Amino acid sequence: MTFLVTGATGKAGRHVVDELLRDGQRVRALTRDPARANLPEGVEVVRGDLTDPATLGPAFEGVTGVHLLTVGGDDYATLRTGPELVELAEKAGVRRVTVLWNGKTGPVEEAFAASELEWTKLEPVDFMSNTLGWAAAVRTAGRVEEPFADVPSAIVHEADVGAVSARVLVEGGHGGRSYSLTGPETFTARQRLAALAQVLGRELEFVELTEEQARERWRTAGYAEELIDLLADWQGNPPPQAYTVVPTVERITGRPPHTFAQWATEHAAHFQPD
Repeated sequence: MTFLVTGATGKAGRHVVDELLRDGQRVRALTRDPARANLPEGVEVVRGDLTDPATLGPAFEGVTGVHLLTVGGDDYATLRTGPELVELAEKAGVRRVTVLWNGKTGPVEEAFAASELEWTKLEPVDFMSNTLGWAAAVRTAGRVEEPFADVPSAIVHEADVGAVSARVLVEGGHGGRSYSLTGPETFTARQRLAALAQVLGRELEFVELTEEQARERWRTAGYAEELIDLLADWQGNPPPQAYTVVPTVERITGRPPHTFAQWATEHAAHFQPD
């Protein structure tokens, strides 16, 4: 069996690749820039863009399962190509699809829900790896500036998302289900920085931004307005799902989810002064 991983160089995608390789599966990785993919030996890297279905035909050929993103492009906008992706999957004889949502149901999920394909929606509440966005500020200034300092989130290790996706794709039997994916505990942004400081053995300062300051920073980073609205809503006024710990990771993978302390220890070098 061959499994196609879209977003293979991203936060979760790279871990889907690693999990499938550990399981002895053949992996094909989709990327817009194969020269910069830097994926493990044995991975078949193919060029393609989810925003342009005309580029994707060869990537889907002979594929059993697909790990699929719901955003694309430089601005991480919600994909509008759901019907075309379903058509490609059906034509290629794909049996299973995991769909990694971006915080809300969009055209990709709607298209797969209307199809006969076996598909599963994965809903990570927030990635621990988003903490890497603080790395430069922690290294150089020992302080972090973020909005919504005291809003809790059941953040999940991206490796756990990759492990769940790989198990669902290989084993099957999860069609039509939506899985909320969380870590073992909740953290606010302020608490996350305190936990990181403990791992690093340094004092770190948290400065809370207003929502408008955060929105302007996201605009400067090139985010689409749709994504900015989603980030502000999800971070500032999250639904209960975002801060409710659930046992999905352990139930599907057979092991407990990683803690944030584990993640911070693994990535400590990114936050140490140069």
